[in-house]
Amino acid sequence: MRLAVSTLGMPGEGLDRAIEIAAGGGCHGLELRLHPDTGVHAGLDAAERRSVRERVEGTGLEISALAGYVGICAPGPDEPVVEALLADLRLAADLGAPGVRVFPRGGDASVGARRLKSVSGTAATLGVRVLVETHDSMATGAAVAGLLAEAGCPETTGVIWDLLHPWRHGESSADTFAALGPHLSYVQVKDAVSATDTTPVPMWTGSVPLDEAGGLLHGAGYDGWVSLEWERTWYPQVAPVEEILPGAAEWVRRFTA
Repeated sequence: MRLAVSTLGMPGEGLDRAIEIAAGGGCHGLELRLHPDTGVHAGLDAAERRSVRERVEGTGLEISALAGYVGICAPGPDEPVVEALLADLRLAADLGAPGVRVFPRGGDASVGARRLKSVSGTAATLGVRVLVETHDSMATGAAVAGLLAEAGCPETTGVIWDLLHPWRHGESSADTFAALGPHLSYVQVKDAVSATDTTPVPMWTGSVPLDEAGGLLHGAGYDGWVSLEWERTWYPQVAPVEEILPGAAEWVRRFTA
C-alpha cells in the first residue's frame, strides 16, 4: 500500500505547502481536491496544468487521485453531469492522475450507470478511471458495487472505499470488502468519534474499525493507494493534518508488512 494525503485536510494552504506537507509526512502521493479554493480545478489552462504536474512530480510525489464533486446519480438531465465529469477526466489526464473521484448524490443506479457508460470511451482513451466513493446516497459497498455492476464498464470504473461511511451506515468492514471485490481501487482512511458524531480524531482514538479493514486489505494483498482524508475543511477546529499523518503512515506500515 502507498500513502497519500488529501488537500481537503489543508484549508487555506496553497499547492506548494500541500506538497511540502505530503513529502514531509512520508507520503508517496497527493490527492488533489478539485475546488477554486485549492487552485486545482477544470478551469486551469494548459500552462497552469503543466505547472501543477511539474511541481508535484518534481518532489518525487505522484497525484494519487483528483477528488471531484460530480454527482454521478444526481437528479436532472445527463448533459451537465457528463460534461463536468469529462472536464475532470481531461484534467486528470493532463495532471497524470489515474482517477477522478465522484459522489453518488442520488439513489437511482440506472441514471449513474448510464452516465458512466457514456464517458467510458473517453476515459479509456485518456487512460483515466471514474472512482465512485462510498458516500451519501450510496454509502455502502453493496450499493456502489450494484451501480458499477449495472454500468458494466470495469476497465474505466472503480470504487473508493471511505472506511467511515459504510461502517456508520451499518455495513461491516468484511461485508463492504466482500461487496466491493474487484471494483476496489482506492482507500480513504480516517477515524471519527462515532457513527453518529463524525468529527475527525487521530487514528485509533475513535470508533472506526481501522484494524479490521486493514487486516482485510492486507490479507487480500491490496497494494493500491491509501489516502488520509482528514476533513479539516469541514471541521476547522481539529488539529492540523501534519499531526495526524504519522498515524496514517503507521497504519499503512502495519498492514503492508
